[in-house]
Amino acid sequence: MTARPVVGVFALQGDVREHVRALTACGATAVPVRRPAELDEVDGLVIPGGESTTMSKLSIDFGLYDPIAKRLADGMPVYGSCAGMIMLATTVLDGRADQRSFGALPMTVRRNAFGRQVDSFEAPVAVAGLEGDPFHAVFIRAPWVESVGDEVTVLGTIDRAGADGVTAPHVVAVRQGSALATSFHPELTGDLRLHNLFVEMVREAA
Repeated sequence: MTARPVVGVFALQGDVREHVRALTACGATAVPVRRPAELDEVDGLVIPGGESTTMSKLSIDFGLYDPIAKRLADGMPVYGSCAGMIMLATTVLDGRADQRSFGALPMTVRRNAFGRQVDSFEAPVAVAGLEGDPFHAVFIRAPWVESVGDEVTVLGTIDRAGADGVTAPHVVAVRQGSALATSFHPELTGDLRLHNLFVEMVREAA
C-alpha cells in the first residue's frame, strides 16, 4: 500500500466532484467509480450525497450493487455522506419498497428526517475524534440515525426538531471499524477533517 491510496467515489449520481476535490486535497488519488472494473482498482469508496432511491436503482442497473456489497462485506473502507449514509444502513425508514442499501453499518436510518429541501440548514456538530472546533455541518434533506447496533460508535449528535416537529438529540455521525457515515455534507464546507479521517482509515486498513 502506497502513502497515496486510491479512493473511489460512487459516480452514478450525487455530488461527486466535491468529494473528489476534497479527497485529492487530503493526499488520496480520487477516481470516479461507475463500473465494476473501476471498483476493482480502489482501496476505499465514498458514497456521496444525492438521491438514495436513484443511487439504489442505478447501482443495480449498472451492475455495481453486488460488487460493492461484496467489497464492503470483505472490509473495504467506506464513507457515506447524507444519501451515502442511507446507502450504508441495514434498515431504511420512509424509503421506497424496492430500495436497496448495502448494509455495511448495522443501523436504522430515516430518510428526509429533518424535512424537505426548504428545511435544509447549517449547524455546528461536535464530532468525536476530530480536533478543533465543532464541524460546520451542512444538512440538505438529511437523514438521521434512529438506532445503531452494539458495535457502532456514535460520533456526533444534534439537538434539533425534525420533520415531526419534535426537538430531540438525533444521531448524525457514526463509525464501525472501516465504515464511516454522516448525515451532513462535509464536501461542501472546505473543512477537510472528515475526509482526512477517512483517508487515514483507508491507509490503516491496508
